[in-house]
Amino acid sequence: MPINLNMKKFLFICILMIWSSFFKAQPFTFKSIGEAKEFRMTLYYGTHGKGAFVQYAGKKGIIPLAVKSYKSDTSGRSDGQPDIKYYIWDEIIDGKVNGTYKISEMLRTIEDVTYTRKKDGRQFRFDLVDEKNEKYDGSDQYLLYGALVSFNHFYNDRLIIDYPDGKKINTELMSIENPNSARQSIIEDYNFDGYDDLAFSVPDAGMGVYRMFSIYLYNPKTKRFEKLNEPDYSKSNCSCLCDVTVNKKTKLLQTGCRGGASWHQDIYRFDEKGRLKWSASKELKEE
Repeated sequence: MPINLNMKKFLFICILMIWSSFFKAQPFTFKSIGEAKEFRMTLYYGTHGKGAFVQYAGKKGIIPLAVKSYKSDTSGRSDGQPDIKYYIWDEIIDGKVNGTYKISEMLRTIEDVTYTRKKDGRQFRFDLVDEKNEKYDGSDQYLLYGALVSFNHFYNDRLIIDYPDGKKINTELMSIENPNSARQSIIEDYNFDGYDDLAFSVPDAGMGVYRMFSIYLYNPKTKRFEKLNEPDYSKSNCSCLCDVTVNKKTKLLQTGCRGGASWHQDIYRFDEKGRLKWSASKELKEE
């Protein structure tokens, strides 16, 4: 059934707002408030707060964080306001909860940053460090299953994964063709096995209206991230993993791309051997 242009624009705006909850570029650095001696920490996290850790200035090690709570307040969307996201993490040291971090985020505004130490209940407050005069180098990191994932949102295509057993993977991601765009990263369970996976996307090399994905599935047996083999596109409308979304209820992946005046959609499923297989396609035409 054709979708009129106004409805298409509305859907496009909705998708953009939803996608804003999935993507975050650049870790945040905070400074303590009201302490006799100021100290700083840098907080790294991905989709819905997953893959998080903190690193304190002057310290070599990093501290893993486990998501305790994530909430997104979408009530302002009807008035054109951005979502407000609330994160709570447990600080994990030697396998035990040592404290709790909290922040609220609206676009690039971070507020209400606190750390509560468990042993005595003392709360530390933080402000975001003003880094307007410092150029962001594009680097970002996540900590997933003990593996440190390092990549860059803008300036290079390198992906490095340092595993806890000392093994390291050094590979290249899909290149960013448009110098004004950014690589986006997503942490999501793409193959519905209960383990979070990694995805990186860049705009298509044409008009840049959709994004092309590289997906790395976590294998709990090998404890490695393995790149997802692309499916057979002979029956697909799109010859790429583009604008990938997850349907957790049906355990299907949906992809989309644009050709001419039409938007194309493909549906994929994983077979019993973990291979991605085409299931269905449809075309959305603008009137």
